[in-house]
Amino acid sequence: MSVQVIHITGARPNFPKAAPVIRALDGCHVRQQLVHTGQHYDERMSEVFFRQLGLPEPELNLAVGSGSHAFQTGEIMNRLERLFQTARPGLVVVYGDVNSTVAAALVAAKLGIPIAHVEAGLRSFNRSMPEEVNRLVTDRLSDLLFATSPDALVNLGNEGINADRVFFTGNPMIDTLMANLHRFDVAAARAQLSLPERYVVATLHRPSNVDNPGDAAELVKALHAVADQTHIVLPLHPRGRNSLADAGLFLHPNLRVADPLGYVEFLSLVRGAKAVLTDSGGVQEETTMLGIPCLTLRDETERPVTVTQGTNRLVTRENLAEEVRGVLAAGHRAAGWPTPPLWDGRAGARIAEVIERFVGTH
Repeated sequence: MSVQVIHITGARPNFPKAAPVIRALDGCHVRQQLVHTGQHYDERMSEVFFRQLGLPEPELNLAVGSGSHAFQTGEIMNRLERLFQTARPGLVVVYGDVNSTVAAALVAAKLGIPIAHVEAGLRSFNRSMPEEVNRLVTDRLSDLLFATSPDALVNLGNEGINADRVFFTGNPMIDTLMANLHRFDVAAARAQLSLPERYVVATLHRPSNVDNPGDAAELVKALHAVADQTHIVLPLHPRGRNSLADAGLFLHPNLRVADPLGYVEFLSLVRGAKAVLTDSGGVQEETTMLGIPCLTLRDETERPVTVTQGTNRLVTRENLAEEVRGVLAAGHRAAGWPTPPLWDGRAGARIAEVIERFVGTH
């Protein structure tokens, strides 16, 4: 029996988004297949997520690995084309904005296979970000566009996307967070990394922060200024490790660098933090849901709902230490904060309902 839906995942941010959709479609008895492109191939960036999130083992791992954007995207396209030609799925589901996302969308579009994009409509309006290009291309090609926030709906409307193709479903990554909330053990996370009660978490990997030696040096200086105030733990993405190390990252006694953590371990750490310093999109959303103050080291964000909710603030390297001082003085947010609309743990079910109806009529 032929597969109806193929899910394409490739990088760490995809897995928490895909898990609730796949689980909900299992309940709909949709025949589906999970493909891992291998864009993230380190065990700590990939395989641990399948174990912790209850994802089925991918039926195929393309093992593409790292490389330039063009090389990586091209390799994924080449390998997916053979798969799609053989399987002829009724729908290809892609997630987020990584190279695997746009590669799968391009191949499916050229083969006449419908595409669903989970997390459609997010925009930073900064095309120097490779992810922004991936978002724009994927949304233009998609037949079903699942939006996670009201601003995404506005963006898609402004771009002339037919409203019949757009569905406001909420955020499936929040489904995963809510389903695992009981597993986030702050005490265990602190003990594992020998952290005091007061600490902040940092997660930084964007090219604008770590690729250029001058930018990396400024970032390290800013982090050291924060470490003068409180302990920092930084689970360090492979990207930028060398440039940050060369800039002296490891030299401050209050700055603890760790290897990348699994999903449960990382969010346990975040849940107990006084603040989070990040340039990651997903972390902005997770901190908003947990009510943890987030300081985003970027000039813009494709997730403005996190700013309007009051949990996230855009900062610069120059004012980071001052902003952290203010957050620490203000104290932790209290429980009972409002959350964005439809961030209620049922996004996966809403997406699955649309997909089930679509594949049943095509």
